[in-house]
Formats: sequence, C-alpha cells, structure tokens
Amino acid sequence: MSLNVLWLQSGGCGGCSMSLLNADVADFPGWWRQAGLNLLWHPSLSLAGGADALSVLQDCLDGRVALDVLCLEGALLRGPQGTGRFHLLAGTGLPMTQWVERLAGVARHVVAVGSCAAFGGVSATGPNPAEACGLQFEDDRPGGLLGAAFRARGGLPVVNVAGCPTHPGWVTDTLSALAAGLLGPDDLDSLQRPRFYADQLVHHGCTRNEYYEFKASAAKPSDLGCMMENMGCKGTQAHADCNIRLWNGEGSCTRGGYACISCTEPGFQDPGHAFHATPKLAGIPIGLPTDMPKAWFVALASLSKSATPRRVKHNATADHIIVPPVARRTRLK
Repeated sequence: MSLNVLWLQSGGCGGCSMSLLNADVADFPGWWRQAGLNLLWHPSLSLAGGADALSVLQDCLDGRVALDVLCLEGALLRGPQGTGRFHLLAGTGLPMTQWVERLAGVARHVVAVGSCAAFGGVSATGPNPAEACGLQFEDDRPGGLLGAAFRARGGLPVVNVAGCPTHPGWVTDTLSALAAGLLGPDDLDSLQRPRFYADQLVHHGCTRNEYYEFKASAAKPSDLGCMMENMGCKGTQAHADCNIRLWNGEGSCTRGGYACISCTEPGFQDPGHAFHATPKLAGIPIGLPTDMPKAWFVALASLSKSATPRRVKHNATADHIIVPPVARRTRLK
C-alpha cells in the first residue's frame, strides 16, 4: 500500500532532513518508492514552491489529495503569548501552528521527526521565549500543540521518531511500518517512540563495553575507555539502537569518541551540567544505568575495578591500543 507523505518544517535546524539524505543507500527516491512512500511535498526536496506548494497543502485539507502521513520536523513555536506569530507560513499570513493543527486533523497518521517535533528539543532550551513545544509533548509532559488526547484518523497518537538528528532508518522504517499496517499502539513506548529502536539502549553494541564492564574510564576525549564515569556519556540510559544500527554503515557518537548526550530523550537539551562532564555525588555518577539501583552499581563498580586486567586499565587512558590481548592457544581439547 502506498502512503502520501507531506513533510513540513517548523522551528528547528533542518538537521533531520540532512540526516535523512545521508541514508546509506545509492538511490534515496527509489528507496522510498520501494517502501511504498509517495512524497507529496518537502520544503528542501520538492521543486514546487510558493503558490504551487500551498496548493498541495490546500488539496490535502479539502480532501482532493489523501493525506496519509503528516511529518513535522522542528518544534512548534507558539509565541509570542500563544499567538504563533513567531513563525508564519510564508505566503499565507497564518501561523504554522494553525496549519499543523488543521492538517493533523485530516491526516491518517502524524509523525514527529526529531526530538524538537516530539518534545520541543533544542528549540525549547532554557527560558524558551519562543514558547516552543512538541506536537503532543512538552518535554516529558503530555500536551504539546495537539493535546494529550489527540488521535489521528488512523487511531494512533503522534508517532515520535525522536533523535537529534534522527537516524534515516528510523524515519523510513516507521513510515514503511505504517504503510504495511504493522505499527499499532503496542508498538510505541510510553513516550510514543517506535519500539523497534526505542527498546534498545545506545549502550547495546558499544565498542567500549569491555571498558564499561571493568569501570576502566576515559580521562580525556581521545581516550579509548568508557566515557560514563567522567565524560558525560549517557549511553546506558538513552533509548536508541545507535551502536547496532550504525550511521552511514559504520559510525556512532561513541565510536567517534563522543559521549552520548541522550538526544532521543525529552529534556536532553537542558541536562543541568556540561555535556562533556559527568555530575557526581560523593564520587558516584548521578545518572546511573537504566533500571540499576545505586547500591548495586557501587558494589559492582568496586568489584569490577579491583578485577580490571592490566591490558584494559592501560588502554582505557590511551588513544590507541598499548597492551594487546595475550595470544593463547584456543584449540579445544
């Protein structure tokens, strides 16, 4: 079954569109066609502009063209004072918030592409003078522009493909699942993210896991060790499959030497501390691995550090392998 997809951008940087175009495929338009996705309009990818673009939106509103999926990238700017006039849709004089509300009312499915559209994200940082919010959430609080009770005509709430930016596979797989009728309420987690990627942690598949197991920690950005203890990494708390479904077939933040900042989670943009540092209380990281009691972590960390092999301890604070694994006979007897 083919889905008509309308993609709009609101308050954001356009990074999710850039990420989508970096999909590890030779023929992006062909990839979408094969997935049963018909792109009605996209502000960066479509030739139509001005009156022609607005006619596409009006055709959707009037029912002349079926709007199967409304994708929104970027946060909704409700300011000043709830008028939405910080962001007017060019050529209409009307706030983007009004256009989104009207189009969401006729769409079979509504998809928030990126953490800004899902939760407000970076656009809602700090005092948030633009009154930025997500489609159905404001940080982790249900509501947003459309309200907690909103359901699209297909019966689903807003599907939050969170990430800053999103992985191109998360977007296309979500839309493909909708096209195939394979995405239902039980396939979304409590924050309405597709569970096929949100039921994983960035920690899963991380190449630094041996260092994590022995609590052999990096001390500076170029080190090979685990970045949780000192470098601000939240990979044990962030819901995403970044180290399983690699970016461009081979990369992830942690594989590139950067700490995971938990960009798929609401509120990641305001952690209350520098992104590259781990806040601690009495020497214990405040942000512990998901589902792990503090007492267990302290006991396990102490035991792990006492059992750290010399190889792991020395390599953790180096930018290359200093001590290689010992070569031993491995033939079974």
